[in-house]
Order: sequence, then structure tokens, then C-alpha cells
Amino acid sequence: MRIITREDISDIYIKFHQRGLPFLLSKINRDKFKRTKSAFNESKLETSSFWIIPAVTKRWNKLITGNENTLYEAYLTDTYFKNKEKISILALGTGVCSHETRLAEMNPNCEIECYDFSDELLKKAKAISDEKGLKNISYFAENILQHDFKDKKYDVVFFHASLHHFDRISEFLDQVVIKNLEPKGLLIINEFVGATRLQYSKMQLDYINKAIAAIPKEYRKIFKTNIYKNKYYGSGVLRMIIADPSECTDSDSIIPAIHEKFDILEEKFYGNNILQSALKDISHHFVELNPEKQEVLEKVFALEDELLEKHPSDYVFGVYQLK
Repeated sequence: MRIITREDISDIYIKFHQRGLPFLLSKINRDKFKRTKSAFNESKLETSSFWIIPAVTKRWNKLITGNENTLYEAYLTDTYFKNKEKISILALGTGVCSHETRLAEMNPNCEIECYDFSDELLKKAKAISDEKGLKNISYFAENILQHDFKDKKYDVVFFHASLHHFDRISEFLDQVVIKNLEPKGLLIINEFVGATRLQYSKMQLDYINKAIAAIPKEYRKIFKTNIYKNKYYGSGVLRMIIADPSECTDSDSIIPAIHEKFDILEEKFYGNNILQSALKDISHHFVELNPEKQEVLEKVFALEDELLEKHPSDYVFGVYQLK
């Protein structure tokens, strides 16, 4: 376990330039919940994270749905939601609700309730759905761990990149997910399931750095700074706890806990073991591609495919049915 690394020091400098001093000062708070909330409660945040790259999205689509132009929400609609009279969905840790909004648009037969503690992001989500005229999606700014759902039963419980923010996963599934799920109800996740607190193996770190080395210097300039990304050292646990106490707190327990309590309808592992860290803070260079940038991304994708042949995937799309 890495307590503190060179990556932690450089990340503080980068966050100062990208998100400002008030964001850093928000971490000097003894209240863990407030520190976690500060990590998400920004509605106009510019980022250079790997998910902004269209070519990465196409890769995910291909690995999850079989078609690089088919989003997983459309796949869920065609495979599980179409021709159903009414489906109630409980979405937890939704943030700005982009995926839930898309599901609501595609499925007028779905009633979606979105829960998140970030009131700012939910206000933005509601403004978007109101503009679209959606009547089948609603928002609740609540601490999920303390909220009383009053034994309402849902057909589906849905997580997109949020389940890994909950601790004691097995207990959480029992007390929140299963408690609010109909018999034979579905759990649907698109989720990080890799190493707890991002304590990557040496093999994974080596491959991340191989990928960085394959990227020309001009495309390694870090977003909103004048420094270049040369090596990835891995995250230290101390900084992670200070920055966001909820981040990947029990993530490597997610798959074993789900398998214990649910039957697998489908489970598609799609990597990101390299992409998430190698492209962090430099992804803006690859939003628009030329032949050289395309070739660089293909080299990075090839390294990730090579790693996945001998290392567990960090991300999974899964649909599970309550046993």
C-alpha cells in the first residue's frame, strides 16, 4: 500500500491550476462528508479526463454493445426495457444525471428517481430535463446512507460510476440495494471495480508508463498548466482520503459481493486499466484527432488489450438479477 507518492504532490499543483485555491482549501475540513461533497458539487467544472475522448467512448461502445456507435443506454433499452408496460428505476449517486436523462428520453415507460448529495449537480440535471420536457425523471438531494426510502420497491437499481464510492459493499447491497428491489429485480452497473484506493499492481503501473512513453511530448502537456506528464507513480492512500474519503473505498469487493447475491445476466469487462491514468489531464489533446494522434491512441489501446489478457479489468458493465 502506497501512503504518499510523487503523484500526490504533482496532483496538488495540478488541482490548484485547474480548480483553484478554494477547492484545495475545501479539503482542510475534519468533516469527511463535506470533503467528499466538495469533490463533486461543481456544476461548471472543466476537465481533461479520459472520458471526454470520442475515440475512447467508441471503444467502450464496441466492447459493451458490440457497435461503436451504440451507447449502452440504447442497448439497455432494446434488450431489457422495450415493450415493458412500466419500469421503476432507482438511480443512486447520479451526479448531473446524464445517463439517467438519456434513459428517460429513450424510455417513456420508465419512472426514474435520481438520488445524489450534490444539490448543485441535481439542479443542473433538472434544468436539462425540464428543457427537454421530460416528466418521467425526478431528483432528490439526499445522503443515501441516511435516507429512508420507506420500503418502496423498484424494478431496477442503477449505478453509473457511483457504486465504488460506497464502503462495505456487501452490507450496502443488503441494506440499500436489495432492500429497495423487487423480487427478481435487476441491478445494473457501469462501474469501476478495480483496486481499492487505486492501489494498482506493479504490472499495471508498468503498462501505464509504457503508454505514457508512447505519447509524443507535445500531447503530454497537462491541462491548464505548463508542465508535462512524464511518468505515473500511482496514488497514495493519504491524499485520496483527504481529497475524497469515498473514492474507491471498497471497490475490489464489488464483483465478489454482487456474485454472492445476484445471478449474472450479462457481464462485460472493458478495461480502462491504462486509459484512466495514462490519459488523465492530457485527454484534451485527443478530443479532435489527426492521423498522428489516431496512431498514438491505437498504440495505447493495444497496450491496454495486451494488459487485459493477463490482468483483471478495472471497469465492468453488468446486468444482474436478484437471487
